[in-house]
Amino acid sequence: MLARIYSCAVQGLDGEIVEVEVDLANGLPGVIIVGLPDTAVQESRERVQSAIKNSGLIFPRKHVRVNLAPASVRKEGPSYDLPIALGILAASEQIPLSILTDVLVIGELSLDGSVRHVRGVLPMAAMALDKGFQRVFVPQVDATEAALIPGLEVIPIQDLAQLCSFLNGSSPIPMQKKTQNVVDPAWELTNFREIKGQEHVKRALEIAAAGGHNILMIGPPGAGKTLLARALPAILPSMTIQESLDVTRIYSVADLLPKDIPLIQTRPFRAPHHTISHAGLVGGGNWPHPGEISLAHRGVLFLDELPEFSKQVLEVLRQPLEDKVVTISRARGSLTFPANFQLVAAMNPCPCGYYGDPSHPCTCSPSSITKYQKRISGPLLDRIDIHIQVPRVEYQKLSDDRLGESSALIRTRVETARLLQQERFHAQDEDDHSKKIFSNADMKNADTRQYCILDDESRKLMESAMRQMQLTARAYFRILKLARTIADLAEEEHIGSVHLAEALQYRPQMLFI
Repeated sequence: MLARIYSCAVQGLDGEIVEVEVDLANGLPGVIIVGLPDTAVQESRERVQSAIKNSGLIFPRKHVRVNLAPASVRKEGPSYDLPIALGILAASEQIPLSILTDVLVIGELSLDGSVRHVRGVLPMAAMALDKGFQRVFVPQVDATEAALIPGLEVIPIQDLAQLCSFLNGSSPIPMQKKTQNVVDPAWELTNFREIKGQEHVKRALEIAAAGGHNILMIGPPGAGKTLLARALPAILPSMTIQESLDVTRIYSVADLLPKDIPLIQTRPFRAPHHTISHAGLVGGGNWPHPGEISLAHRGVLFLDELPEFSKQVLEVLRQPLEDKVVTISRARGSLTFPANFQLVAAMNPCPCGYYGDPSHPCTCSPSSITKYQKRISGPLLDRIDIHIQVPRVEYQKLSDDRLGESSALIRTRVETARLLQQERFHAQDEDDHSKKIFSNADMKNADTRQYCILDDESRKLMESAMRQMQLTARAYFRILKLARTIADLAEEEHIGSVHLAEALQYRPQMLFI
């Protein structure tokens, strides 16, 4: 008898339906799995056989052939254990096959028959609904994640014996209810009111948060660059439900979704060490998986000690910063991951860190300073909207008991500016989510010409700046986006010369020798 069970494979961040065909034939007992399986799938033979026997069921003493179709799609991971087991049981007429014709089955089996967690449940569940499936069987620990997809009946499975009893009508399994757990963000411990001084840096971070702009902080050791960067998530606006689903999908595929947290509702903050490889940053592997820049999607990627990162790692950032996606090509195919992150970088002006410090002499030679600063290429610096110097904090400010503005107050202004941007970009195609503009930093050049119109006075200022500062075409459009954000924070409909002048101040100054 031939049985057909439906499962799913994960390709990048998307799912693809896989037909698990099981055929029982007379011959030497054994299991053969075909259809481009990897080692983990091949090992399903042993797990499935033990799980069936230890669940009080009968493993047929026949020649079992398992085909995973389509054969052109690579099958990896242990998520095919449960559909293979159900196919064998259905083919041997221990469970009815008719009830499984419109069900998607996902799960890894333990030797005792219990069903374990698998990665990528969210994109699999989304694909199931897109392909017309009304019901999915998933591990009990992953049921809340799958239930995020509306209109899908999710059945949580604890073990194989329980599922067989359910399919035979002996015991019901209640459908998983939709839940949304709120994450208590750790970054709430870092409040802007606790940061002494650095008012101009706080202003730059507020602008960066309001428009989703990249920022580079330059200053001596101990000036507070890392503290300021880690306080940034506290003033970022709340994620929309679509942004939360996008981020959750990435973490599900990467198997980094926090336990008991089916939906990520706070913006990611990723801070990789400078020893990271380029594959760890952009993603990679024999079959590519998301890297740090994709894990920072819709959040912050913080690169501390920027010049200490290898040149190869820094250069791979250039394309994702511009295109907001990263494409990883391998001999077996190419995968595209989203990478719409906000870059926050920090660096010292020289190896010793004190070049330009008025109170601490620099011990570096001019050649070493130049070599250190040239580790960051001009094209990469050109893609950073805000360059801000972070000086040493004076004693008077450190010892002052007065507190500054709280993160909650700054966040209110940021969310107001973001609301203005959402209303401005509302005319964008809502059906094409990939082209939707979430912030000013997402604008393309055509959008910039439409929404960043300068008056005569501002045009003259921009013309003078282009000539004196020798700005590139990319810098021109980034300045316009930055000026648009500054105007939004001031709740001004049009960009004025004062907004443009402030935006120009955040371009790289003649700090470097």
